[in-house]
Amino acid sequence: MADKKQVQDSEQGEVILAQAKDFWTRNSKWILGVGTILVLAVGGWFFYKNYVVKPKEEKAAELMWKAEEYFRMDSTRLALTGDGQNPGFLSIISKYGGTDAGNLANYYAGVCYLKQNDNQNAVKYLKKFDSDAKQIQQRAYKLLGDAYGDLGNNKEALDYYKKAAHHFEEDKQSSAEALGMAAYFAEKMVKDQKEAIALYTELKQKFPNTREGGEADKYLARLGVYNVN
Repeated sequence: MADKKQVQDSEQGEVILAQAKDFWTRNSKWILGVGTILVLAVGGWFFYKNYVVKPKEEKAAELMWKAEEYFRMDSTRLALTGDGQNPGFLSIISKYGGTDAGNLANYYAGVCYLKQNDNQNAVKYLKKFDSDAKQIQQRAYKLLGDAYGDLGNNKEALDYYKKAAHHFEEDKQSSAEALGMAAYFAEKMVKDQKEAIALYTELKQKFPNTREGGEADKYLARLGVYNVN
């Protein structure tokens, strides 16, 4: 019985081996082709990441320092356009827009333009900025609200103030300030009393220990709403 089973196992193994050889004969070119493509793709990604992206990121970060220094000095023109020897944020955005430094340069450029009362360009660059750092992104949303408000685009201003208020509520003071601005725009600029009441109520309930939250009852009373808990 043992010998018979060994013969059967041997025959079955030969069948499997024959099937495998047949499969390889019919598909070897395709398998080798796919394998080659995968090797080239992985190798290409590694080369691009380490010899193209990484040096570009490092160069962009290196170039940012002087523009940031001008920004801290409140010299917005030099921060934006550079001083002839060192590039400004606009040049960094143009040449290194896909890098982290280029992304941050969008934020700086937006703030510079806002300080120059060039709200169209402030909106243009702040909308290009995107960050996982919630406090900075919250600030960008708030500044977009300011820029749209100065442009008279009150609905857009309201929307961005609300985004700022809700983006990082752990920062209670910044969130309360943005929510207060949203409520004000809803009441005074958009003339949406229902939304204004909802926003002032949210302000009172979420951020009672802030100045804006403490004043919410006053504004609700102005809208005919009393005793909000």
